[in-house]
Formats: sequence, C-alpha cells, structure tokens
Amino acid sequence: MKYIILTRYINNKTYVDIMIRKCEEHGYFRGDACPACGTEGRYVLDTEREERLGRFISGALRHFPDDVGLKMNLRGWVEIDHLCDIMKRRYKWATQERLIALVQSDEKNRYEIDGSLIRARYGHSVDVELDYPENELLNLYYGASQEEVDMLLENGIQPIRQRYVHLSTSYKRANEAASVHTDDPIVLEIDAKAAQEDGISIMTVNDDIVLAECVPVDYISVVEPED
Repeated sequence: MKYIILTRYINNKTYVDIMIRKCEEHGYFRGDACPACGTEGRYVLDTEREERLGRFISGALRHFPDDVGLKMNLRGWVEIDHLCDIMKRRYKWATQERLIALVQSDEKNRYEIDGSLIRARYGHSVDVELDYPENELLNLYYGASQEEVDMLLENGIQPIRQRYVHLSTSYKRANEAASVHTDDPIVLEIDAKAAQEDGISIMTVNDDIVLAECVPVDYISVVEPED
C-alpha cells in the first residue's frame, strides 16, 4: 500500500501523517489510495488525531471504563452512543464517523462493532469474560525475554497486568511482539492441540492473536530461531 508521507511538528512532537480516508465503494482505509480500487477517497482523520483518539479508546475499552464514566458489560461491550458522548466532551472533533473509521481501518483488528455496541478484542486489564470461538489449533507462540524464560518453563505462562495470556499464531508475530520489550527475544512454542484436548480453553480473537487464562508448563517448549 502507498502512503502519503507528510511530516508536521505540533507541540514539539513530530507526526508522520498516514491519513485515514474513505472510499465510497470500499470503505475506510489508511493511506493515499484505496487498496481495492486506487481512488483517493475522502479525508476523515489525520495521524495526530488518530493517535490521540486511539489512546483514549484503548484506555476506555481496556483499562479504565469506570474512570471515564462508561458502563461496560461482562463481555466487554459498551454503547457506541455513550462512548461518543464521552469522546466529544474530551475532543470536540471526535465524531462517531471518526471512531468507526479508526476501528474499521485498523490493520491490527483491535476493536469490533456489533450493532450499537463496541468493544476491544484483546488487551484488557479490567475483569471481562470474552466469548470468542475455541477453534481447533496446532501450535502457538509466545515471545519472552532471556530473563523470563526459566521462570516460564518452571511455572507456566500467567497473565501479567492483563486479564488473559496473549498468544501468537506465528513465530514471526510472537518475535515481533516480544521485540518491543527486549532486544534478544526467545520464542516459546505451545502445543495448543494437546492443551485443548486436556480441556484448556483457548479463544481465537483474530488471525494473529488467541487468548488463554493460562498455559501450564507441560505444553511449553523453546523453539529455535527461524531464518
């Protein structure tokens, strides 16, 4: 995909603009041309505002709904209209269309909308009970630092500061996720097939991420780095 690259300086911060735009035929996208048909589309949101709105939505739907006045049900859903009312009090430019554009153009598929409701798909620290399907799986992956590996191989993988353990469907994705926190990640492999056969719940969130309450040590091994 080709992107518009515009550098701006706002409040001593540098922004590289990758616009969110809307193609009337194919919907919202990020970049300067619709990936399906190549049309320029209509401007909806710039990078500075996308970052600000994204941080707020992430916090509200994952970490502090009560603090901003949101009523969240056990499955993590909140009313879109209520969320939009709260957004607009903080950001006068934060319209419902811009919220929907942010969600539908998100390549990481972090949020979902169902009718009048919206929720984060993963990343919660608040107590939610998500209800994604438990598809049959083979192997999953978890990236960790050198210092963490011995502890994980002894005690298993438990959620830290999050409601669920987040596992990756590929070695590459796990390595990328761990590289955010450590320069030399170790990737662990989880025998998901055996774990599911033994009754451990593993929910599929999207093509990249699955969630589990925990992963016992019996299903974990260290894998060699991929070339």
